[in-house]
Amino acid sequence: GDLVDKAKSGDSVTVTGTVLLRWRATTVGERPDVALALRASSVFVHSSDQHSSAATLQDDNGAEFRHFWALHALAPMRGRDRIVAAMCPGVYGLYYVKLAVLLVLLGGVMREDAQGMRVRGDMHLLLVGDPGTAKSQFLKFAARLVPRSVLTTGVGSTAAGLTVTAVRDGAEWQLEAGALVLADRGICCIDEFGSVRQAEKATILEAMEQQSISVAKAGIVCKLNARCSVLAAMNPRGKYDPHQDLTVNTALSSPLLSRFDLIMVLLDTQNDEWDARIADFLLDGPTNATNGTNGTNATNDGADDTGVWGFDRLQAYVALAKTRIHPTATGASEQVLTRYYQLQRQRDSANTARTTIRLLESLIRLAQAHARLMFRSSLRVCDAVMAVVLMESTMLSASVLAPTDALHSPFPEDPDAAYALLENQVLAQLNLDGLAD
Repeated sequence: GDLVDKAKSGDSVTVTGTVLLRWRATTVGERPDVALALRASSVFVHSSDQHSSAATLQDDNGAEFRHFWALHALAPMRGRDRIVAAMCPGVYGLYYVKLAVLLVLLGGVMREDAQGMRVRGDMHLLLVGDPGTAKSQFLKFAARLVPRSVLTTGVGSTAAGLTVTAVRDGAEWQLEAGALVLADRGICCIDEFGSVRQAEKATILEAMEQQSISVAKAGIVCKLNARCSVLAAMNPRGKYDPHQDLTVNTALSSPLLSRFDLIMVLLDTQNDEWDARIADFLLDGPTNATNGTNGTNATNDGADDTGVWGFDRLQAYVALAKTRIHPTATGASEQVLTRYYQLQRQRDSANTARTTIRLLESLIRLAQAHARLMFRSSLRVCDAVMAVVLMESTMLSASVLAPTDALHSPFPEDPDAAYALLENQVLAQLNLDGLAD
């Protein structure tokens, strides 16, 4: 009756009704079977703020995190790096990758104008790298960290498995939701992204940008929500050639690449010093090793605010920051993002697949996610600068900073001093020396 079409595939609902026992069809010579059925009288669709578990959104958690940032008021970047170090503590280094994955989980702020035009706040990240660069580890950790997540592989997911498919149920047809629909209001982790056939990759273009999936199958015409972040990982096509375009190395189309906010390339260059560090990290074991955070124990639960955070504390922080903090832009931060976007558009050798208007939208989302990570309700210059630094690490040819090796990136010894140096370099290249909040 009136409950029809009240909820869509992927929604989180609470159904109130009466439990009944219903006899299944009987067959001669077989044991009769009774099935449980629910006659619904009410369907309540939960909002996005109610998707996170109640345990992670308690008020005392907010007070605990505010106290944490009060202790790091004079050294905010050191406090931020302690949170970043809790991402995949079993993986050594990869500082920029851990920061990028954490920002993707936090996401930006969704905007909608009076005419209903919506700009997504969810971010997408693509990890392209050689085998053995911990890409799958990040996907599994992110799927565990977010309460509403779907982890799949490109080999096991066809176009129907990622979006939606129509199946026959007796004389009628019904829709079965795919991975992107089931991950609504969460994150969809896709491993082996390059193994998805080219025709199937085109089906997720609408889901990544408009965050909806239009269905016209078997006489069923509808639109399903796919408001999720996509965290994908893949190996390059053959040996990665830094002199070639990203489209050639990944065999992905330009429209698909432009939908990713960040594309991080992890190349194994056989660095002897780095290999020795990783060997020491693995041989020392998880109880004694550090993940490149200047000697901080990787298994510390963070209760005394002296070590790396534990998993439960990081999960609570991500859920709280994403649902409670909605940063707003300031004039100084807008100047940095606008000037960097204009600089990228003016470069003759720029990759046209990456320097569209989506580049500016990605910068805004990155700055908003960094403000959430810093537990602030307004953007500052440091948020815009870190958005530029992360975007520079994804460009094939950096224009503001020196080329960054995302794979061989240890945690800085003095995070605040390292950031001050980055800020001076970025503002100097953008002709914004002396810019302050």
